[in-house]
Amino acid sequence: MNLFITGTDTNAGKTFVTALLTRALRARGFETIALKPLCSGERSDVEILQAASDHHLSLDETNPVWLREPAAPLVAANLENRSISLDSLVDWFRHLSSKHPSLLVEGAGGWLVPITPKATIADFAARLALPVVPVVANRLGCINHTLLTLESIRARGLQCPGIVLNTLSTTEDIATRTNREILVQHTPILLEIHPSQTDIPPTHLAHFLHGCIRANPAPK
Repeated sequence: MNLFITGTDTNAGKTFVTALLTRALRARGFETIALKPLCSGERSDVEILQAASDHHLSLDETNPVWLREPAAPLVAANLENRSISLDSLVDWFRHLSSKHPSLLVEGAGGWLVPITPKATIADFAARLALPVVPVVANRLGCINHTLLTLESIRARGLQCPGIVLNTLSTTEDIATRTNREILVQHTPILLEIHPSQTDIPPTHLAHFLHGCIRANPAPK
C-alpha cells in the first residue's frame, strides 16, 4: 500500500503521523518504508522516518533532496543556486516502489508549497498518482485549510480516502472540540491522533486501512 501524506499547513504533524503509521504497519507485517523526498532545514524529520522504517534505507535514499534553509523548497533551492527536478524525484520513487511493496511518501509543508517556479507539492503528488491522505492539525482555522486542500486534491483527479485529525495540544477550546463534527460531514476521518500518542491501536489501524482500501479497491 502506497500513500502520499500531505499537510493542511506546516507543523501539522506529518512526520509524527507518518512515523506512527510506519511503525504500526511494520508491526502488523507490512514491509512499510517511510520516505521524505524533500527536506528543508534540519534533517531530524528524515532521521525519525528512517528509524520508524528500522533503518532499512540510508538517509540519502530516504531523502534525496536536502536543502539547508528551513523554507519552501523553491526558496531554499534558490538560496543554494540549485534547481529541483521533478523527473528525478519521480524516477527515485519508481525505483524504490519496484523493490518495496509499501511506501509512505511525506510531502513538505502544505499541499501547494512551491518546489519549482512552475510546480508545487501537489504537482509532484499528481505525478506519483498515489492516494493522498492529509494530516490536519486540530486547531482554529483547520476547517478552511482542510476543505481547500480536499478541493485541490480532487480537482487533480487524485484519490483522497480521508484525513488524519491530529490534536496537538492537551488544552481544548471550542474549535478543537467541534472541528471533528464539521469535518466528518465532508470527508472520512481515518485516524485521530492525540498528544503524546506513542502507537496506533490495532483496531484504529484496521479502520485506517479499511478506509484506504475502500476508497481504492483492487482492480478486477
